[in-house]
Amino acid sequence: MSHILVTGANGFVGKPFCGELLSNGYSVRAVTRTVNQSAIASEAVVVGNMDASTDWSDALTNIDVVVHLAARVHVMNEHALDPLAEFRKVNVAGTLNLANQAAKMGVRRFVFVSSVKVNGEHTLVNQPFTADDTPHPQDPYGQSKLEAEQGLMLIAQHTDMEVVIVRPPLIYGRGVKANFASMLKLIRSGWPIPLGAAVHNRRSFVGIDNLVDFLLVCIAHPAAANQVLMVSDGEDLSTAELFRRLGVAIGHPAKLFYMPTSLLTLGASLLGKQAMTERLLGNLQVDITKNKQLLGWQPPITVNEGFRRI
Repeated sequence: MSHILVTGANGFVGKPFCGELLSNGYSVRAVTRTVNQSAIASEAVVVGNMDASTDWSDALTNIDVVVHLAARVHVMNEHALDPLAEFRKVNVAGTLNLANQAAKMGVRRFVFVSSVKVNGEHTLVNQPFTADDTPHPQDPYGQSKLEAEQGLMLIAQHTDMEVVIVRPPLIYGRGVKANFASMLKLIRSGWPIPLGAAVHNRRSFVGIDNLVDFLLVCIAHPAAANQVLMVSDGEDLSTAELFRRLGVAIGHPAKLFYMPTSLLTLGASLLGKQAMTERLLGNLQVDITKNKQLLGWQPPITVNEGFRRI
């Protein structure tokens, strides 16, 4: 039986992932920040804040694989005076501190959940990001994830610990928050949505069940060692199609109407909402061919089924 340490075990990804690990016969040690947090695991260990000085010795004892989900996540309304410095404390220094201690304690593999933001924010239609593209992060969060990846690969080069880096796009599933939750709320409200013309862009997503399944492969597959991997549902949607399918899945058909995208862009610019409009109307695709060829992995859950499970 392999012993797995999971950070971020109480999070949106961590909870279903820990549950699936247990179902597959793994021993799971969940990391929590406080004693008041419960976890789906064989055991839990409290480590407090995660930074360069965190002591992981108790948590790492007899661990075979670390799956590192915990992070300072992308913040829409950032208030820090130096956002990059704040992201680096957790996402870079905290991650590399954990990885260095893990390598010293004989951990076999370190799976790091990074972000598509390492690649960048936008793609051209049908020119998706690949795992081997030159990184081009556009914000402090993406930069911090890239720096963590680079540090992890250096550790892998100088120790016996294998590293697997996984870059997901937007993740959805039951309990989803932020942008996806806002879309669901808008559809349920019944208000007309001016996105009927947004039919030519393409965006990749990954359902929580597909991501969990892929992480299970990354834990054990020999060919995953020291690889960077993208992950998605394998079907890219236009924004209009996204809203339509979500509406069908939740039983509230989306009321889309046509408004020229140029007019939407102009209105968003006047309201200072350019970034939101770019996310709705722009392209962000990822290529998972490498997963199929290297690991024999394909998403087990379709987009429609993933939306239904929300």
